[in-house]
Amino acid sequence: MTMRIRKTAEVRRQEIIETTLRLADEVGPDRLTTEMIAREVGLSQPGIFRHFPKKENIWEAVALVLSERMGKVWEDATDTPGTPPLERLRNLVRRHLQLIEGTPALPAILFSREMHLENEALRRTFFGTMQKFHARLVELLEEAKRRGEVRPDLPAEDAAYLVIAIIQSLALRWSLSGRAMDLVKTGERLLEVQFQGFACKPPADSKQDGR
Repeated sequence: MTMRIRKTAEVRRQEIIETTLRLADEVGPDRLTTEMIAREVGLSQPGIFRHFPKKENIWEAVALVLSERMGKVWEDATDTPGTPPLERLRNLVRRHLQLIEGTPALPAILFSREMHLENEALRRTFFGTMQKFHARLVELLEEAKRRGEVRPDLPAEDAAYLVIAIIQSLALRWSLSGRAMDLVKTGERLLEVQFQGFACKPPADSKQDGR
């Protein structure tokens, strides 16, 4: 006679979170229901609510997990002492795009109604995560300025937003295209174009030109 091993509450919570991520990719965050999640996990809806009292609590847990994964990727990508800052920035963007490829629900969640209108805690969590990403980019760009890798008058905060814009627009295009494009290679190519702008000399003003 086979004994059924009862799963711990933490294991069940992780199953619910991972199932939510998978289903959010398959059916979309805005169409996802707790009934769908319960069916996939093998629980009743009351069983789901024993672990997460409300649906929004599931999304909040998903946001925390994704934020932790992003933070780990960013740390691993940039924790390379002796590597020039722009190379670490390249690696950071590459690893972030790889994370998106491995977690295809992420762009859909970021642009979902659940994110922007229905769940304030979810929005705050992701906004805080994106602020941390921006701060890390600024840090790398400021170091690149000190080392002469980019133009000395480059506004690092604005430049960091341009890098983020590349990532976000590509993620949306990749999702809308049915993932037909190579997200990482395209991102690397566009980042190099952006770096050329960061490295160019600022235009001389009219007085210096003698005009």
